[in-house]
Amino acid sequence: MPISSSADIVTARQRGRALAAALGFSGSDLTVIATAISELARNIIEYATTGEIVLSQDDSDGRPGIVIVARDEGPGIPDVSRALSAGYSTGPGLGLGLPGVRRLMDDFEITSDTGHGTTVAVRKWLP
Repeated sequence: MPISSSADIVTARQRGRALAAALGFSGSDLTVIATAISELARNIIEYATTGEIVLSQDDSDGRPGIVIVARDEGPGIPDVSRALSAGYSTGPGLGLGLPGVRRLMDDFEITSDTGHGTTVAVRKWLP
């Protein structure tokens, strides 16, 4: 789904929460997943203006889970390791978004090409 406004963040959260519930997630896991989607979508708007969030299910090794991919064609992240340090931000935020998402989710992958964009893929597995 395209991300370019605050309303899109709300829609992405709702769709992610609905997919997670359909997969069997409940309680605090639904909140964790919605929070991760919010942070990723907010980063798209803040740093790239537009992008997309793709939600899907994953059954790797027979273990069900949700996959969230946030993709943009923005300026990219010059120093990914620094961006993953709590408290580091090049914008007005507190620098807790990406480090927080990494802590909340089970798997976290990021690729960024300066001048061409960033892709963050995260997974949460059913307990």
